[in-house]
Amino acid sequence: MTTTANPTACVLIIGNEVLSGRTQDANLQYLARRLGEIGIALREARVLPDDRAAIVAAVSEVRARYDHVFTTGGIGPTHDDITSECIAEAFGVPWEPHPAAWALLENYYRHRNPPGDFNPARQRMATMPRGATLIENPVSLAPGFTIGNVHVLAGVPRVMQAMFESLAPRLRGGPPIVSRTVHADGLMEGRIAEGLADIQQRWPAVEIGSYPYYRPAGGGVAVVAKGTDPEQVRAAAHDVAAFLRACGGHPVEGEPA
Repeated sequence: MTTTANPTACVLIIGNEVLSGRTQDANLQYLARRLGEIGIALREARVLPDDRAAIVAAVSEVRARYDHVFTTGGIGPTHDDITSECIAEAFGVPWEPHPAAWALLENYYRHRNPPGDFNPARQRMATMPRGATLIENPVSLAPGFTIGNVHVLAGVPRVMQAMFESLAPRLRGGPPIVSRTVHADGLMEGRIAEGLADIQQRWPAVEIGSYPYYRPAGGGVAVVAKGTDPEQVRAAAHDVAAFLRACGGHPVEGEPA
């Protein structure tokens, strides 16, 4: 399909708080949407614990497989914020004070009102893999960074989003990935599976997926056509709507309410 010509990406969501259920991840949906707009196809996402071996292994694996890797979480000042040093280990480079980040944070804490201590915990946020390029953080100042094809972002959604928007102009993508959704109440996947397979064969450059939904008033199915050619996506979605209508449904464009 056409999206394979686009750069590919993987997201690594790092944090015990996500795995424990204490924190609900809010970053993946944002990254998936924005990467699609840039023309980078998100192909995989993983949730990792704050565990050195797990992070190093995952980063080493996926950075060789995808054009871009985005990590979220684990770059704060506490003992369990180990993402940065794990990235250094994965790249085989020293984890050391980054001159620009160090000067930025040292100056910030010196001139706070009242002045703050640029203590060892805060110094961790200015310690990065050798050769890292900073990603600006306009919300809380402490920067993220890029090394190679790995982009290291904060876990707090508002900060992560701001960092990503700082990084976005530097990301080389492809044609934007567009999608159209058609949904119909009362139809189930088993009823439409064979017909959707026929439509997929008719439009090999468009990714077609079906997603059942359930609600008190009754369930149905939403079908999403996605690709990089807007006209082909539109035509495939038109064929889906016609097929759902032939199955006795009343297709509506857009996500189910």
